[in-house]
Amino acid sequence: MNNPEIKLNPNPRMRYEVTVRIEDAPGPFDTVNGTVDYRVSNEDCVPMTPVTGATIPPSKRVPLKLVSIGNDTYRGELFADLLQDEDYFGKGVCHWSIVAAGVEARVKKMDFAASLPKDQIFAHKPVTQYYSNRAYAESDTELLNTGNLNRADFKDPTHTFSIGLSAEEKVK
Repeated sequence: MNNPEIKLNPNPRMRYEVTVRIEDAPGPFDTVNGTVDYRVSNEDCVPMTPVTGATIPPSKRVPLKLVSIGNDTYRGELFADLLQDEDYFGKGVCHWSIVAAGVEARVKKMDFAASLPKDQIFAHKPVTQYYSNRAYAESDTELLNTGNLNRADFKDPTHTFSIGLSAEEKVK
């Protein structure tokens, strides 16, 4: 199966403002970067792979440009309909869907990652993930730290910090 040239929607309309809030971190981050993941939602438009016979829907990750607005808060803009629905394989129109928006806050070799799934984006429900201050102190270890959704699950919940994401629909 050839990977199609994925096209951008020339007129995206589903615009969302994503806000990232980092709270109570024990120190600064070297970088804070965002991404948005998309995937074809209807697998019937994708041919089967020759060897396995499975259908593997195309996916695409695009950068989410985040701008610091102060106090460890960042904002970025995404379009849920950024990618062009089209007949990429001659099997009918493939429909793109957003999967999630994500952020990685890096300290030395460790990335503290948080994501906001599409259901939460569309429902305007924030997601907060918690991380141990000890992990921050051990950031010389190369690791993607995905944290925990419940602060109380840590041995010492008072020594944690959080990364929260929220999205608000914006009328273009």
